[in-house]
Amino acid sequence: MARVILSVLGFLQLQSIIMAIIIVAAVNATLPVSVFADTRTDAIIGLQLEPPHLDPTSAAAGAIDQVLYANVYEGLTRFTENGDIIPQLAASWDISDNGLLYHFTLHHGVIFHDGTPLDAAAVKFSLDRARSDASTNAQKALYAGIANITINAPDQLTIELHQPDGNFLFKLAWGDAVIIAPHNVDQLRQSAIGTGAFKVKSWIKGDRIILEKNPDYWGKPAQLSAVTFRFISDPVAALAAVQTGEIDAFPVFPAPENLAMLASDNRLALINGSTEGETILAINNARPPFDQRDVRRAIAMAINKQDIIDGAMFGYGTAIGSHFAPHHPDYIDLTNTPGYDPDMARQLLADAGVSDLHLTISLPPPVYARRGGEIIMAQLNQIGITVTLEPVEWAQWLEQVFRNRDYDLTIVSHTEPFDIGIYARADYYFQYDNPAFQSIMAELDQATDPAKRTVLLHQAQRHIADDQVNVFLFQLANAGIAKAELSGLWQHAPTQAMDMTGVYWKN
Repeated sequence: MARVILSVLGFLQLQSIIMAIIIVAAVNATLPVSVFADTRTDAIIGLQLEPPHLDPTSAAAGAIDQVLYANVYEGLTRFTENGDIIPQLAASWDISDNGLLYHFTLHHGVIFHDGTPLDAAAVKFSLDRARSDASTNAQKALYAGIANITINAPDQLTIELHQPDGNFLFKLAWGDAVIIAPHNVDQLRQSAIGTGAFKVKSWIKGDRIILEKNPDYWGKPAQLSAVTFRFISDPVAALAAVQTGEIDAFPVFPAPENLAMLASDNRLALINGSTEGETILAINNARPPFDQRDVRRAIAMAINKQDIIDGAMFGYGTAIGSHFAPHHPDYIDLTNTPGYDPDMARQLLADAGVSDLHLTISLPPPVYARRGGEIIMAQLNQIGITVTLEPVEWAQWLEQVFRNRDYDLTIVSHTEPFDIGIYARADYYFQYDNPAFQSIMAELDQATDPAKRTVLLHQAQRHIADDQVNVFLFQLANAGIAKAELSGLWQHAPTQAMDMTGVYWKN
C-alpha cells in the first residue's frame, strides 16, 4: 500500500519538500533576525479557506467562524480553549428547578460596533431568527427546543424550553447563536456589526480580511491593535509566507510535511493540539447503491486510516471509528469497527450484487481532502471500485454537496463541537434517516444525569459505527506554526475559531 500512496502522492509531496528545502536555504541565508523579532502591535494570520460571506448564522462554512467568532461576534455564552462554557454577553443566569426556564441578565454598557446599544430585544431577535421557520441557520435544530423568549427588562430576558436540555448553555456558545444587530440583518453577509473586541475594517476578497481593535469594547480590551487574516490555499505559498516572515502564524498549516522542518527554526514554534474536527469520508446514504449498509461497510473495510493520516497529514491526526472526539470523556474506541479488510470488502460487494462500481469523490480545498482523496482512490481501486476525483472550491461544495446533496462521497472535517446529533437530522447532507438513532438523541437531550448521558452517548457512537453511516477517518489535529514571540494563540480548538482576543507579542 505504501507504494500505491507514493505513486499517487509522491510527485506532489516531493515537489513540496524540494521547494521547502530551497526556500529554507534561501531564507536562512538572507533573512535578518529582526523580521521575526520586531515587536509589533498587529498580527498577520494565515488561513487556507476564505469565508464565503460574513454571516455566521446562515452558513455551515467554518471559515466564517474562524475569522469572526469571539473576535467580532459574541453570544450569551462562549467556549474557552479547553472547551469549558463561560459567560460572555450574559453576566449571569438562573435556571428553574424544572430545567425549563433560563433567566439571563446581560452585561451593562455593551454596544454594537456602530454605537447601537445591545439589549434583551437584540438577543431575542437573534435567537428567534435562528429558530424560525424561515431560518437558514446551519444549526437550526439546536434551537428548536426554545418554546418562548420573554423580555423582562432592557437587560433581562427569560428563555423557556419545551423540555429540559442539559446542553442548552453549550448550544448557546456556538457561532450559530451569536447576537447580531437587528437593524443590520439585511446586510449581514457584507457587513459584520458585532459586539466583540475587534471590528471588521476591510475585506479584500480573495486576499485578506483586516480587523481593528474596538476602542469601545465593553470587556477586557484586546492587546493587538489589528489582525489581518491572509487567505493562502497553496501549500508552497503558505510555506514561503511563513519562512519569509510575511505571516506571523498559520495555526492550521496546509503542508504538514513541512512542520517539523519549520519547528527546527528557533524563531518559530510548533502548534500541535486537538480539534473537534471529525474528518470523514461522507456517504450519500440516500443514493443507490450507498443506501445498502453492506456497500458502505465494503467501502469502509477497503480504507486503511493510518495510511491516510501518514500519507496526507504526515502523522498529524488520530484514527476514529465514530463521529466523536477521542478527548471527550465519553469517547469509546471503535476504530476497528469494522476494520481494514480488503478481501472481506470485495466479498461484501459481491454479496450485495454490486460490480463495476463507479463513484465520484467531491473534494473541497483542504489538504486532508485533496491528498486524502488520492489515497482513498487508490485503496478503493484495490477492491474493484473505479473512482473519479472531483476537486471543488468551498462555495461550490457548500452549494452542491451540503445544500443540494448532489454527490456520491466527499471528504470533510466536521469541526463543530459535540455534533453527533447531526445524525438525527434526516435532511442533513448525508441523508441518514434512522428512527432508532433519533430516539437515542431525543432521550439524550432530556437526560441530565451524567451516568445516563454516558450510556446514551456510547449507544449513539456504536449505532452510527455499526450502521457505517460514513467512513470515520481521523480526528483533525490543530497542527500549525507561529513566530515564537507571538503568545496567546489557542493550542487546542474546541470550536472552529481563531480567537485573537488574548493574543499578544511577548517582546
